[in-house]
Amino acid sequence: MKKIALSLIVVVTMASCNSLKSANTSNIAEAATLLSSLSSNSTLQQISTLFNLLDSDKNNAISSTEAIGTVADNFKVLDTDNNSNLNLSELQGLLGLLK
Repeated sequence: MKKIALSLIVVVTMASCNSLKSANTSNIAEAATLLSSLSSNSTLQQISTLFNLLDSDKNNAISSTEAIGTVADNFKVLDTDNNSNLNLSELQGLLGLLK
């Protein structure tokens, strides 16, 4: 009985992990698509959406490990307060780089 219960717990745990990984992969793919469509005419709402997609740990900051593409390439330029994270205001600076 203990083996069956333990096996069930392991299966449920693994299933939970897989669903989190696929959600994260989905967010990254969506963020990459949005990032590739940004231009100097993009809106602050699009930047806000990008921010929420990239902020995978939901701590209201994008770390260098969460950044992708143009955001990662320009991370040090965008990080105006040099705290190794981007807040939403700093990410909005991306629009200026797209001109």
